[in-house]
Amino acid sequence: MYDEALAIEISKNPSLKAALLADGLIDEDQLRQAQERQAQTGAFLGEALLELGYVQPEVLGRYLQEGMGYPFVELTGMDIDMAVARTISERLARRKLILPFRAEGETIDIAMVDPLDLATLDELKARFRQQVRPFLAFSSDLTEAINRVFDVRHKAASALKDIPELASISNELSVDDLVGLAEDAPIVRLVNSIIQGAITGNASDIHIEPQEDDVRVRYRLDGLLYDQMSIPRNHLAAVVSRIKIMARLNIAERRRPQDGRFTALDEFEREFDFRVSVMPAIYGEKVVLRVLEKSNSLASLSKLGFFPDQQTAFEKMIHRPHGIVLVTGPTGSGKSTTLYAALQMINSPTMNINTIEDPVEYHLKGVNQIQVNPKIGVSFSTGLRTLVRQDPDVIMVGEIRDFETAEIAIQAALTGHLVLSTLHTNDAPGALVRLQNMGVEPFLISSAVLGVVGQRLVRTVCPGCRQQIEPSKEIREALDLGDAKISRGAGCSRCGKRGMRGRSATYEIMPMTDPIRDMVLDRRSGAELKELAIAEGMKTMRQVGRQKVIDGITTPEEIIRVLFAEE
Repeated sequence: MYDEALAIEISKNPSLKAALLADGLIDEDQLRQAQERQAQTGAFLGEALLELGYVQPEVLGRYLQEGMGYPFVELTGMDIDMAVARTISERLARRKLILPFRAEGETIDIAMVDPLDLATLDELKARFRQQVRPFLAFSSDLTEAINRVFDVRHKAASALKDIPELASISNELSVDDLVGLAEDAPIVRLVNSIIQGAITGNASDIHIEPQEDDVRVRYRLDGLLYDQMSIPRNHLAAVVSRIKIMARLNIAERRRPQDGRFTALDEFEREFDFRVSVMPAIYGEKVVLRVLEKSNSLASLSKLGFFPDQQTAFEKMIHRPHGIVLVTGPTGSGKSTTLYAALQMINSPTMNINTIEDPVEYHLKGVNQIQVNPKIGVSFSTGLRTLVRQDPDVIMVGEIRDFETAEIAIQAALTGHLVLSTLHTNDAPGALVRLQNMGVEPFLISSAVLGVVGQRLVRTVCPGCRQQIEPSKEIREALDLGDAKISRGAGCSRCGKRGMRGRSATYEIMPMTDPIRDMVLDRRSGAELKELAIAEGMKTMRQVGRQKVIDGITTPEEIIRVLFAEE
Protein backbone atom coordinates (compact mmCIF):
# COMPACT_ATOMS: atom_id res chain seq x y z
CA MET A 1 0.00 0.00 0.00
CA TYR A 2 1.37 3.42 -0.82
CA ASP A 3 -0.37 5.59 1.79
CA GLU A 4 -3.58 6.89 3.28
CA ALA A 5 -3.07 10.42 1.96
CA LEU A 6 -3.03 9.05 -1.58
CA ALA A 7 -6.25 7.12 -0.93
CA ILE A 8 -7.97 10.10 0.65
CA GLU A 9 -7.01 12.42 -2.19
CA ILE A 10 -8.16 10.03 -4.90
CA SER A 11 -11.47 9.44 -3.13
CA LYS A 12 -12.04 13.17 -2.47
CA ASN A 13 -10.89 14.24 -5.92
CA PRO A 14 -12.21 11.95 -8.65
CA SER A 15 -10.95 14.52 -11.17
CA LEU A 16 -7.42 13.30 -10.45
CA LYS A 17 -8.14 10.30 -12.69
CA ALA A 18 -9.54 12.62 -15.35
CA ALA A 19 -6.52 14.92 -15.05
CA LEU A 20 -4.09 12.06 -15.60
CA LEU A 21 -6.06 11.04 -18.70
CA ALA A 22 -6.37 14.59 -20.01
CA ASP A 23 -2.65 15.24 -19.64
CA GLY A 24 -1.80 12.04 -21.50
CA LEU A 25 -0.03 10.44 -18.54
CA ILE A 26 -2.18 7.34 -18.86
CA ASP A 27 -4.48 6.06 -21.57
CA GLU A 28 -7.86 4.34 -21.35
CA ASP A 29 -6.31 0.88 -21.69
CA GLN A 30 -3.85 1.54 -18.85
CA LEU A 31 -6.68 2.91 -16.71
CA ARG A 32 -8.74 -0.22 -17.42
CA GLN A 33 -5.83 -2.49 -16.46
CA ALA A 34 -5.24 -0.49 -13.29
CA GLN A 35 -8.91 -0.77 -12.37
CA GLU A 36 -8.76 -4.55 -12.96
CA ARG A 37 -5.70 -4.75 -10.71
CA GLN A 38 -7.54 -2.64 -8.14
CA ALA A 39 -10.52 -5.03 -8.24
CA GLN A 40 -8.26 -8.07 -7.84
CA THR A 41 -6.11 -6.77 -4.99
CA GLY A 42 -8.38 -4.31 -3.20
CA ALA A 43 -5.68 -1.66 -3.61
CA PHE A 44 -6.31 2.01 -4.38
CA LEU A 45 -6.35 3.09 -8.02
CA GLY A 46 -3.27 5.29 -7.62
CA GLU A 47 -1.40 2.40 -6.03
CA ALA A 48 -2.36 0.14 -8.92
CA LEU A 49 -1.09 2.72 -11.42
CA LEU A 50 2.20 2.93 -9.53
CA GLU A 51 2.58 -0.85 -9.24
CA LEU A 52 1.98 -1.30 -12.97
CA GLY A 53 4.58 1.38 -13.70
CA TYR A 54 2.15 3.58 -15.66
CA VAL A 55 2.76 6.62 -13.45
CA GLN A 56 5.97 7.49 -11.64
CA PRO A 57 5.75 8.42 -7.93
CA GLU A 58 7.09 11.92 -8.47
CA VAL A 59 4.47 12.59 -11.17
CA LEU A 60 1.56 11.39 -9.05
CA GLY A 61 3.05 13.27 -6.13
CA ARG A 62 2.96 16.49 -8.11
CA TYR A 63 -0.77 16.07 -8.76
CA LEU A 64 -1.38 15.32 -5.10
CA GLN A 65 0.71 18.35 -4.15
CA GLU A 66 -1.53 20.58 -6.24
CA GLY A 67 -4.63 19.02 -4.70
CA MET A 68 -3.51 19.10 -1.05
CA GLY A 69 -1.45 22.28 -1.04
CA TYR A 70 1.68 20.74 0.53
CA PRO A 71 5.05 20.26 -1.17
CA PHE A 72 5.82 16.68 -2.23
CA VAL A 73 9.14 14.96 -1.57
CA GLU A 74 10.48 11.68 -2.90
CA LEU A 75 13.05 10.35 -0.46
CA THR A 76 14.27 7.56 -2.73
CA GLY A 77 17.83 8.37 -3.76
CA MET A 78 17.86 11.55 -1.67
CA ASP A 79 20.90 12.33 0.46
CA ILE A 80 19.11 12.46 3.80
CA ASP A 81 20.83 14.35 6.62
CA MET A 82 21.33 11.41 9.01
CA ALA A 83 22.10 13.65 11.99
CA VAL A 84 18.77 15.43 11.52
CA ALA A 85 16.85 12.22 10.84
CA ARG A 86 18.14 10.54 13.99
CA THR A 87 16.98 13.38 16.22
CA ILE A 88 13.75 11.41 16.64
CA SER A 89 13.52 7.80 17.79
CA GLU A 90 13.02 4.94 15.38
CA ARG A 91 9.89 4.02 17.31
CA LEU A 92 8.36 7.47 16.78
CA ALA A 93 9.36 7.54 13.10
CA ARG A 94 7.69 4.20 12.42
CA ARG A 95 4.65 4.79 14.61
CA LYS A 96 3.81 8.15 13.03
CA LEU A 97 5.44 7.50 9.63
CA ILE A 98 7.42 10.73 9.78
CA LEU A 99 11.07 11.55 9.13
CA PRO A 100 13.07 14.79 9.48
CA PHE A 101 15.27 14.81 6.39
CA ARG A 102 16.82 18.27 6.13
CA ALA A 103 17.57 21.40 8.18
CA GLU A 104 17.60 24.80 6.49
CA GLY A 105 18.41 27.69 8.79
CA GLU A 106 15.88 27.70 11.60
CA THR A 107 13.52 25.29 9.83
CA ILE A 108 13.48 21.49 9.80
CA ASP A 109 11.83 19.73 6.86
CA ILE A 110 9.68 16.75 7.82
CA ALA A 111 8.41 14.07 5.43
CA MET A 112 4.95 12.89 6.47
CA VAL A 113 2.21 10.63 5.17
CA ASP A 114 -0.35 13.02 6.63
CA PRO A 115 0.87 16.64 6.63
CA LEU A 116 -2.53 17.62 8.08
CA ASP A 117 -1.66 15.92 11.38
CA LEU A 118 -1.42 19.13 13.40
CA ALA A 119 -0.96 17.35 16.75
CA THR A 120 2.22 15.64 15.51
CA LEU A 121 3.49 18.90 13.99
CA ASP A 122 2.98 20.68 17.33
CA GLU A 123 4.80 17.86 19.11
CA LEU A 124 7.75 18.18 16.71
CA LYS A 125 7.88 21.96 17.10
CA ALA A 126 8.08 21.55 20.86
CA ARG A 127 10.73 18.85 20.54
CA PHE A 128 12.99 20.79 18.13
CA ARG A 129 12.15 24.29 19.42
CA GLN A 130 12.30 25.31 15.77
CA GLN A 131 9.89 25.78 12.91
CA VAL A 132 9.00 22.59 11.04
CA ARG A 133 7.91 22.42 7.41
CA PRO A 134 5.75 19.39 6.47
CA PHE A 135 6.22 17.61 3.13
CA LEU A 136 3.86 15.03 1.64
CA ALA A 137 5.51 11.61 1.04
CA PHE A 138 4.32 8.12 0.10
CA SER A 139 4.31 5.70 3.02
CA SER A 140 6.33 3.07 1.14
CA ASP A 141 8.96 5.71 0.35
CA LEU A 142 8.99 6.84 3.98
CA THR A 143 9.29 3.29 5.27
CA GLU A 144 12.29 2.61 3.05
CA ALA A 145 13.93 5.87 4.12
CA ILE A 146 13.38 5.01 7.80
CA ASN A 147 14.96 1.61 7.14
CA ARG A 148 17.99 3.36 5.65
CA VAL A 149 18.31 5.83 8.51
CA PHE A 150 18.04 3.19 11.22
CA ASP A 151 19.98 0.56 9.29
CA VAL A 152 20.91 -2.57 11.27
CA ARG A 153 24.58 -2.17 10.31
CA HIS A 154 24.74 1.24 11.96
CA LYS A 155 23.36 -0.17 15.22
CA ALA A 156 25.60 -3.22 15.05
CA ALA A 157 28.71 -1.14 14.42
CA SER A 158 27.87 1.01 17.44
CA ALA A 159 27.42 -2.06 19.63
CA LEU A 160 30.62 -3.71 18.37
CA LYS A 161 32.69 -0.71 19.47
CA ASP A 162 31.59 -1.25 23.07
CA ILE A 163 32.16 -5.02 23.31
CA PRO A 164 34.90 -5.70 25.88
CA GLU A 165 38.25 -7.19 24.91
CA LEU A 166 37.48 -10.24 27.05
CA ALA A 167 35.49 -11.56 24.07
CA SER A 168 38.74 -12.02 22.16
CA ILE A 169 39.45 -15.21 24.14
CA SER A 170 35.84 -16.34 24.37
CA ASN A 171 36.62 -19.84 23.05
CA GLU A 172 38.52 -20.46 26.29
CA LEU A 173 35.95 -18.94 28.62
CA SER A 174 34.03 -20.85 31.25
CA VAL A 175 30.25 -21.12 31.16
CA ASP A 176 29.93 -18.46 33.86
CA ASP A 177 32.13 -16.09 31.83
CA LEU A 178 30.06 -16.73 28.70
CA VAL A 179 26.85 -16.03 30.59
CA GLY A 180 28.35 -12.78 31.81
CA LEU A 181 29.38 -11.76 28.31
CA ALA A 182 26.03 -12.77 26.84
CA GLU A 183 24.26 -10.50 29.31
CA ASP A 184 26.68 -7.61 28.74
CA ALA A 185 24.92 -4.57 27.28
CA PRO A 186 26.93 -4.32 24.00
CA ILE A 187 26.32 -8.00 23.14
CA VAL A 188 22.63 -7.61 23.98
CA ARG A 189 22.43 -4.54 21.73
CA LEU A 190 24.29 -6.32 18.91
CA VAL A 191 21.98 -9.35 18.95
CA ASN A 192 18.90 -7.14 19.30
CA SER A 193 20.01 -5.06 16.30
CA ILE A 194 20.38 -8.22 14.20
CA ILE A 195 16.92 -9.41 15.23
CA GLN A 196 15.21 -6.06 14.78
CA GLY A 197 16.95 -5.57 11.44
CA ALA A 198 15.46 -8.85 10.22
CA ILE A 199 11.98 -7.81 11.37
CA THR A 200 12.29 -4.39 9.76
CA GLY A 201 13.61 -5.82 6.51
CA ASN A 202 10.88 -8.52 6.33
CA ALA A 203 13.52 -11.25 6.38
CA SER A 204 12.28 -14.82 6.71
CA ASP A 205 15.54 -16.20 8.15
CA ILE A 206 18.75 -14.99 9.85
CA HIS A 207 21.99 -16.90 9.23
CA ILE A 208 24.95 -16.37 11.59
CA GLU A 209 27.82 -18.27 9.96
CA PRO A 210 31.37 -18.54 11.32
CA GLN A 211 34.00 -18.29 8.57
CA GLU A 212 37.76 -18.66 8.76
CA ASP A 213 38.40 -14.94 9.37
CA ASP A 214 35.08 -13.51 10.57
CA VAL A 215 31.39 -14.25 11.18
CA ARG A 216 28.99 -13.61 8.32
CA VAL A 217 25.44 -12.45 9.05
CA ARG A 218 22.95 -12.93 6.23
CA TYR A 219 19.19 -12.36 5.88
CA ARG A 220 16.92 -14.37 3.58
CA LEU A 221 14.89 -11.78 1.69
CA ASP A 222 12.27 -12.85 -0.85
CA GLY A 223 13.73 -16.34 -0.90
CA LEU A 224 17.41 -15.47 -1.46
CA LEU A 225 20.23 -14.85 1.05
CA TYR A 226 21.98 -11.46 1.20
CA ASP A 227 24.98 -10.37 3.27
CA GLN A 228 24.15 -7.83 5.99
CA MET A 229 27.28 -7.46 8.10
CA SER A 230 30.42 -9.15 9.41
CA ILE A 231 31.23 -9.74 13.07
CA PRO A 232 34.78 -10.41 14.35
CA ARG A 233 35.27 -14.13 15.00
CA ASN A 234 36.28 -13.49 18.59
CA HIS A 235 32.73 -12.27 19.32
CA LEU A 236 31.06 -15.43 18.01
CA ALA A 237 30.82 -17.36 21.29
CA ALA A 238 29.27 -14.40 23.11
CA VAL A 239 26.70 -13.82 20.34
CA VAL A 240 25.77 -17.51 20.17
CA SER A 241 25.57 -17.69 23.96
CA ARG A 242 23.20 -14.72 23.99
CA ILE A 243 20.91 -16.41 21.47
CA LYS A 244 21.06 -19.68 23.42
CA ILE A 245 19.99 -17.88 26.59
CA MET A 246 17.07 -16.26 24.74
CA ALA A 247 16.01 -19.65 23.33
CA ARG A 248 16.58 -21.45 26.67
CA LEU A 249 19.20 -23.78 25.23
CA ASN A 250 22.15 -25.39 27.01
CA ILE A 251 24.89 -22.78 26.90
CA ALA A 252 27.53 -25.33 27.91
CA GLU A 253 26.77 -27.70 24.99
CA ARG A 254 28.88 -26.75 21.97
CA ARG A 255 29.37 -30.11 20.22
CA ARG A 256 25.79 -31.16 19.46
CA PRO A 257 22.96 -29.50 17.49
CA GLN A 258 20.24 -27.79 19.52
CA ASP A 259 16.81 -26.39 18.66
CA GLY A 260 14.77 -23.82 20.54
CA ARG A 261 12.57 -20.77 20.16
CA PHE A 262 11.82 -17.37 21.64
CA THR A 263 9.53 -14.42 20.95
CA ALA A 264 10.31 -10.75 20.39
CA LEU A 265 8.29 -7.57 19.87
CA ASP A 266 8.85 -4.89 17.27
CA GLU A 267 8.22 -1.16 17.73
CA PHE A 268 4.51 -1.66 16.93
CA GLU A 269 4.19 -4.28 19.70
CA ARG A 270 3.72 -7.01 17.09
CA GLU A 271 4.88 -10.39 18.34
CA PHE A 272 7.38 -12.46 16.35
CA ASP A 273 8.32 -16.06 16.92
CA PHE A 274 11.95 -17.06 16.31
CA ARG A 275 12.78 -20.72 15.76
CA VAL A 276 16.45 -21.28 16.57
CA SER A 277 18.72 -24.01 15.20
CA VAL A 278 22.32 -24.21 16.43
CA MET A 279 24.74 -26.53 14.66
CA PRO A 280 28.49 -27.04 15.26
CA ALA A 281 30.66 -26.36 12.19
CA ILE A 282 34.42 -26.38 11.64
CA TYR A 283 34.88 -22.72 12.58
CA GLY A 284 32.36 -22.62 15.43
CA GLU A 285 28.64 -22.88 16.01
CA LYS A 286 26.37 -21.84 13.12
CA VAL A 287 22.98 -20.36 14.04
CA VAL A 288 19.86 -20.06 11.89
CA LEU A 289 16.78 -18.22 13.14
CA ARG A 290 13.45 -18.55 11.33
CA VAL A 291 11.31 -15.40 11.67
CA LEU A 292 7.55 -15.86 11.98
CA GLU A 293 5.09 -13.07 12.67
CA LYS A 294 2.40 -14.27 15.08
CA SER A 295 -0.15 -11.54 14.39
CA ASN A 296 -3.22 -11.82 12.19
CA SER A 297 -1.72 -9.72 9.37
CA LEU A 298 -2.23 -12.40 6.75
CA ALA A 299 -2.71 -11.74 3.08
CA SER A 300 -6.11 -12.42 1.57
CA LEU A 301 -6.49 -14.86 -1.33
CA SER A 302 -6.79 -11.95 -3.76
CA LYS A 303 -3.29 -10.75 -2.90
CA LEU A 304 -1.41 -14.05 -3.13
CA GLY A 305 -1.04 -14.23 -6.91
CA PHE A 306 -4.08 -16.15 -8.15
CA PHE A 307 -5.46 -15.23 -11.56
CA PRO A 308 -9.22 -14.48 -11.27
CA ASP A 309 -10.34 -17.79 -12.82
CA GLN A 310 -7.91 -19.72 -10.61
CA GLN A 311 -9.15 -17.98 -7.48
CA THR A 312 -12.75 -18.75 -8.42
CA ALA A 313 -11.89 -22.45 -8.85
CA PHE A 314 -10.02 -22.57 -5.53
CA GLU A 315 -12.80 -20.80 -3.64
CA LYS A 316 -15.28 -23.30 -5.05
CA MET A 317 -13.17 -26.12 -3.57
CA ILE A 318 -12.80 -24.65 -0.09
CA HIS A 319 -16.50 -23.82 0.20
CA ARG A 320 -17.49 -27.47 -0.27
CA PRO A 321 -18.88 -29.09 2.90
CA HIS A 322 -16.62 -32.14 2.78
CA GLY A 323 -13.66 -33.57 0.90
CA ILE A 324 -9.93 -32.91 0.91
CA VAL A 325 -8.05 -30.05 -0.79
CA LEU A 326 -4.29 -30.45 -1.18
CA VAL A 327 -1.68 -27.74 -1.71
CA THR A 328 1.66 -28.95 -3.07
CA GLY A 329 5.15 -27.60 -3.57
CA PRO A 330 8.62 -27.71 -2.04
CA THR A 331 9.56 -26.26 1.34
CA GLY A 332 9.30 -22.47 1.31
CA SER A 333 6.85 -22.25 -1.60
CA GLY A 334 4.10 -20.56 0.44
CA LYS A 335 1.78 -23.54 0.95
CA SER A 336 0.93 -22.67 4.56
CA THR A 337 0.20 -19.05 3.61
CA THR A 338 -2.29 -20.24 1.00
CA LEU A 339 -4.02 -22.49 3.53
CA TYR A 340 -4.16 -19.73 6.16
CA ALA A 341 -5.72 -17.39 3.60
CA ALA A 342 -8.27 -20.08 2.79
CA LEU A 343 -9.11 -20.53 6.48
CA GLN A 344 -9.54 -16.77 6.85
CA MET A 345 -12.02 -16.76 3.98
CA ILE A 346 -14.22 -19.60 5.27
CA ASN A 347 -13.92 -18.80 8.98
CA SER A 348 -17.23 -17.89 10.62
CA PRO A 349 -18.81 -18.09 14.10
CA THR A 350 -21.02 -20.94 12.93
CA MET A 351 -18.10 -23.25 12.07
CA ASN A 352 -15.70 -25.31 14.18
CA ILE A 353 -12.29 -25.02 12.49
CA ASN A 354 -9.33 -26.96 13.88
CA THR A 355 -5.68 -27.22 12.82
CA ILE A 356 -2.74 -29.49 13.63
CA GLU A 357 0.54 -27.76 12.67
CA ASP A 358 4.30 -27.92 13.05
CA PRO A 359 4.84 -25.16 13.96
CA VAL A 360 1.82 -22.91 14.45
CA GLU A 361 3.06 -20.07 12.26
CA TYR A 362 0.14 -17.63 12.63
CA HIS A 363 -2.53 -17.30 15.27
CA LEU A 364 -6.00 -17.18 13.75
CA LYS A 365 -8.86 -15.72 15.76
CA GLY A 366 -11.69 -18.19 16.21
CA VAL A 367 -9.61 -21.18 15.04
CA ASN A 368 -8.52 -23.97 17.38
CA GLN A 369 -4.84 -24.63 16.67
CA ILE A 370 -2.73 -27.54 17.95
CA GLN A 371 1.08 -27.65 17.93
CA VAL A 372 2.77 -30.95 17.02
CA ASN A 373 4.95 -32.10 19.92
CA PRO A 374 6.62 -35.51 19.41
CA LYS A 375 8.17 -35.37 22.91
CA ILE A 376 4.74 -35.90 24.45
CA GLY A 377 3.37 -38.10 21.69
CA VAL A 378 1.45 -35.44 19.71
CA SER A 379 2.18 -36.15 16.03
CA PHE A 380 0.14 -35.28 12.95
CA SER A 381 -1.56 -38.68 13.05
CA THR A 382 -2.32 -38.75 16.80
CA GLY A 383 -3.41 -35.10 16.81
CA LEU A 384 -5.64 -35.70 13.80
CA ARG A 385 -7.27 -38.70 15.53
CA THR A 386 -8.19 -36.38 18.40
CA LEU A 387 -9.46 -33.61 16.12
CA VAL A 388 -11.95 -35.84 14.31
CA ARG A 389 -13.60 -36.48 17.70
CA GLN A 390 -13.96 -32.72 18.34
CA ASP A 391 -17.04 -32.27 16.12
CA PRO A 392 -15.06 -30.34 13.47
CA ASP A 393 -16.42 -28.72 10.31
CA VAL A 394 -12.99 -27.96 8.89
CA ILE A 395 -9.61 -29.54 9.68
CA MET A 396 -6.26 -28.22 8.48
CA VAL A 397 -3.37 -30.69 8.64
CA GLY A 398 -0.02 -28.91 8.30
CA GLU A 399 1.48 -31.71 6.21
CA ILE A 400 0.67 -35.28 5.18
CA ARG A 401 3.95 -37.11 5.76
CA ASP A 402 2.97 -40.76 6.05
CA PHE A 403 0.30 -43.35 5.29
CA GLU A 404 -1.31 -43.14 8.73
CA THR A 405 -1.89 -39.38 8.50
CA ALA A 406 -3.10 -39.67 4.91
CA GLU A 407 -5.53 -42.44 5.81
CA ILE A 408 -7.06 -40.52 8.72
CA ALA A 409 -7.31 -37.30 6.66
CA ILE A 410 -9.08 -39.07 3.80
CA GLN A 411 -11.45 -40.89 6.16
CA ALA A 412 -12.31 -37.54 7.76
CA ALA A 413 -12.98 -36.09 4.31
CA LEU A 414 -15.25 -39.02 3.45
CA THR A 415 -17.24 -38.73 6.69
CA GLY A 416 -18.44 -35.16 6.25
CA HIS A 417 -15.47 -32.90 7.01
CA LEU A 418 -13.56 -30.43 4.86
CA VAL A 419 -9.84 -31.20 5.15
CA LEU A 420 -7.06 -28.88 3.96
CA SER A 421 -3.47 -30.12 3.85
CA THR A 422 -0.12 -29.98 2.06
CA LEU A 423 2.12 -32.46 0.27
CA HIS A 424 5.68 -32.17 -1.02
CA THR A 425 5.33 -32.85 -4.76
CA ASN A 426 6.58 -30.98 -7.83
CA ASP A 427 3.16 -30.27 -9.33
CA ALA A 428 -0.56 -30.71 -8.71
CA PRO A 429 -1.07 -34.03 -10.59
CA GLY A 430 1.90 -35.55 -8.73
CA ALA A 431 -0.02 -35.29 -5.44
CA LEU A 432 -2.44 -38.02 -6.50
CA VAL A 433 0.42 -40.34 -7.42
CA ARG A 434 2.19 -39.50 -4.15
CA LEU A 435 -0.87 -40.59 -2.13
CA GLN A 436 -0.91 -43.88 -3.99
CA ASN A 437 2.80 -44.38 -3.29
CA MET A 438 2.05 -43.87 0.41
CA GLY A 439 -0.34 -46.82 0.22
CA VAL A 440 -3.71 -45.04 -0.08
CA GLU A 441 -6.14 -46.98 -2.28
CA PRO A 442 -7.04 -45.25 -5.59
CA PHE A 443 -10.80 -45.54 -4.94
CA LEU A 444 -10.36 -43.56 -1.67
CA ILE A 445 -8.34 -40.86 -3.44
CA SER A 446 -10.86 -40.49 -6.26
CA SER A 447 -13.75 -40.28 -3.77
CA ALA A 448 -12.21 -37.90 -1.23
CA VAL A 449 -10.01 -35.41 -3.14
CA LEU A 450 -11.78 -32.27 -4.35
CA GLY A 451 -8.76 -30.79 -6.08
CA VAL A 452 -5.05 -30.05 -5.90
CA VAL A 453 -3.16 -26.76 -6.00
CA GLY A 454 0.49 -26.63 -7.08
CA GLN A 455 2.50 -23.51 -6.34
CA ARG A 456 5.87 -21.76 -6.38
CA LEU A 457 6.97 -18.31 -5.22
CA VAL A 458 8.65 -15.89 -7.63
CA ARG A 459 10.19 -12.55 -6.78
CA THR A 460 8.39 -9.50 -8.18
CA VAL A 461 9.81 -6.44 -9.90
CA CYS A 462 10.19 -3.46 -7.55
CA PRO A 463 7.39 -0.96 -8.37
CA GLY A 464 9.66 1.92 -7.36
CA CYS A 465 12.20 1.36 -10.14
CA ARG A 466 10.30 -0.73 -12.72
CA GLN A 467 11.12 -0.01 -16.35
CA GLN A 468 10.07 -1.71 -19.58
CA ILE A 469 12.69 -3.06 -21.96
CA GLU A 470 12.90 -5.25 -25.05
CA PRO A 471 13.80 -8.86 -24.17
CA SER A 472 16.69 -10.60 -25.88
CA LYS A 473 15.95 -13.00 -28.72
CA GLU A 474 16.88 -15.97 -26.49
CA ILE A 475 14.49 -14.89 -23.71
CA ARG A 476 11.72 -14.14 -26.19
CA GLU A 477 12.01 -17.61 -27.71
CA ALA A 478 12.48 -19.45 -24.40
CA LEU A 479 9.21 -18.10 -22.98
CA ASP A 480 7.39 -17.58 -26.29
CA LEU A 481 6.81 -13.90 -25.48
CA GLY A 482 5.83 -12.83 -29.00
CA ASP A 483 6.00 -9.03 -29.29
CA ALA A 484 5.61 -8.41 -25.56
CA LYS A 485 8.05 -6.24 -23.65
CA ILE A 486 9.37 -7.22 -20.25
CA SER A 487 9.92 -5.31 -17.02
CA ARG A 488 13.03 -5.00 -14.88
CA GLY A 489 13.90 -3.07 -11.75
CA ALA A 490 16.76 -0.61 -12.18
CA GLY A 491 17.55 -0.81 -8.45
CA CYS A 492 16.60 1.76 -5.84
CA SER A 493 16.66 2.25 -2.08
CA ARG A 494 13.24 0.65 -1.73
CA CYS A 495 14.50 -2.69 -3.00
CA GLY A 496 18.07 -2.42 -1.68
CA LYS A 497 19.35 -1.93 -5.25
CA ARG A 498 18.19 -5.47 -6.12
CA GLY A 499 15.47 -4.45 -8.58
CA MET A 500 13.14 -7.03 -7.01
CA ARG A 501 10.85 -6.55 -4.05
CA GLY A 502 8.29 -8.94 -2.62
CA ARG A 503 7.04 -12.26 -3.96
CA SER A 504 4.00 -13.56 -5.76
CA ALA A 505 2.79 -17.13 -6.04
CA THR A 506 2.37 -18.90 -9.37
CA TYR A 507 -0.40 -21.47 -9.13
CA GLU A 508 -1.84 -24.39 -11.04
CA ILE A 509 -5.33 -25.53 -10.02
CA MET A 510 -6.45 -29.07 -10.81
CA PRO A 511 -10.08 -29.80 -9.85
CA MET A 512 -10.97 -33.49 -9.47
CA THR A 513 -13.09 -34.16 -12.56
CA ASP A 514 -14.63 -37.47 -13.57
CA PRO A 515 -12.01 -38.21 -16.27
CA ILE A 516 -9.21 -37.57 -13.75
CA ARG A 517 -10.95 -39.85 -11.22
CA ASP A 518 -11.04 -42.59 -13.84
CA MET A 519 -7.32 -42.16 -14.46
CA VAL A 520 -6.59 -42.38 -10.73
CA LEU A 521 -8.60 -45.61 -10.51
CA ASP A 522 -6.50 -46.98 -13.39
CA ARG A 523 -3.28 -45.96 -11.51
CA ARG A 524 -2.09 -43.82 -14.42
CA SER A 525 1.18 -41.86 -14.16
CA GLY A 526 1.62 -38.25 -13.10
CA ALA A 527 2.56 -37.28 -16.65
CA GLU A 528 -0.67 -38.73 -18.03
CA LEU A 529 -2.72 -37.00 -15.33
CA LYS A 530 -1.03 -33.70 -16.13
CA GLU A 531 -1.67 -34.08 -19.86
CA LEU A 532 -5.37 -34.69 -19.19
CA ALA A 533 -5.62 -31.78 -16.71
CA ILE A 534 -4.10 -29.41 -19.30
CA ALA A 535 -6.51 -30.68 -21.94
CA GLU A 536 -9.35 -29.87 -19.50
CA GLY A 537 -8.12 -26.29 -19.14
CA MET A 538 -5.60 -26.31 -16.29
CA LYS A 539 -3.03 -23.51 -16.58
CA THR A 540 0.36 -24.87 -15.54
CA MET A 541 2.67 -22.92 -13.26
CA ARG A 542 4.90 -22.23 -16.28
CA GLN A 543 2.02 -20.79 -18.26
CA VAL A 544 1.05 -18.61 -15.30
CA GLY A 545 4.68 -17.55 -14.86
CA ARG A 546 4.96 -16.59 -18.52
CA GLN A 547 1.84 -14.44 -18.21
CA LYS A 548 3.29 -12.73 -15.12
CA VAL A 549 6.37 -11.85 -17.17
CA ILE A 550 4.15 -10.33 -19.89
CA ASP A 551 2.19 -8.43 -17.22
CA GLY A 552 5.43 -6.98 -15.85
CA ILE A 553 5.01 -8.64 -12.44
CA THR A 554 8.25 -10.63 -12.57
CA THR A 555 11.25 -11.20 -14.85
CA PRO A 556 12.03 -14.00 -17.33
CA GLU A 557 15.14 -14.94 -15.35
CA GLU A 558 13.09 -15.40 -12.19
CA ILE A 559 10.59 -17.68 -13.95
CA ILE A 560 13.43 -19.70 -15.49
CA ARG A 561 15.19 -19.94 -12.10
CA VAL A 562 12.13 -21.11 -10.21
CA LEU A 563 10.04 -23.02 -12.75
CA PHE A 564 12.50 -24.30 -15.33
CA ALA A 565 15.28 -25.41 -12.96
CA GLU A 566 13.79 -28.89 -12.61
CA GLU A 567 14.32 -29.80 -16.29
